Amino acid sequence: MLSRLADLLVPAFGRLTVTSDPGAELRPGSIVTANHTSLADPAVVLAALHRLGARPVVMATAGLWRAPVLGRALAREGHIPVHRGGPRAADSLDLAADALRDGRLLLIYAEGGIPERPDSAEAAPAAFRSGLARLALRTGAPIVPVGQAGARKITSGSVPKQLAGLATAPLRRPCLHVHVGAPVRLTGDGLMAGTGQAHRAVTDAWRTAAGRLGEPAALAA
Repeated sequence: MLSRLADLLVPAFGRLTVTSDPGAELRPGSIVTANHTSLADPAVVLAALHRLGARPVVMATAGLWRAPVLGRALAREGHIPVHRGGPRAADSLDLAADALRDGRLLLIYAEGGIPERPDSAEAAPAAFRSGLARLALRTGAPIVPVGQAGARKITSGSVPKQLAGLATAPLRRPCLHVHVGAPVRLTGDGLMAGTGQAHRAVTDAWRTAAGRLGEPAALAA
C-alpha cells in the first residue's frame, strides 16, 4: 500500500526520474539503504523502487505506529518500528533479520535523522550509525545503495517552511532523481569498516543522483 500510494502521489509534487548502475538489482533478501535529507524522501524512494518492481518493508521511527490509521497499515504490511535509546532498541534488528530471512526487501535509513539546515540545497550523506553494518554482517545480506536528490525542494528547513514547500510543490513540481547502485557485500572487517564501506557506496549513488540535477555539492565533489 505504501509503495503504491507513493507512486501515485509523488508525480503530483515533483518530476521523478530513476537510473541505475550496471549490475544493480533489487533481489529478495537485500537491504536497500538511501540517504535521508527530507521528510519527503521516503515517498520519493518508495515511488522509484515501485517503478523498478520492488516493494520493500521499511524501518521507520516507532512514533509513526502511534498514528491511528497509519499505524495499523504499517503493522499490517510488516513494516518495522525502530525504538531508539530504550530496552526495545535491539528488537528492530531482530525483526529486520527475520524479514530478510523471509525474502523481504528491506529499506533502512542509516543516518538516523534528517539534517537541520535552513536551505534546500543538497549535501553529502551524514555519518552512518552502526545498525546497518550490524544487520548486514549478521545476516550476510547484500546492501543496495540508493542515492536520492531533490526531495529537499519539496520540504525542508523550519516547520513553516516545510509546510509552505509542501503546499507549493504541486505548482513548482521540482525535479527529483533516484539512482540505484550495484549491490555491495560488507567485507567482514568489523562494524567500523563495514559502516564506512556502506557510507561510501550510498555517497557515490547520491553524487550521481545530485549530479543529474546539477546540484553544486555533487558537481564540486
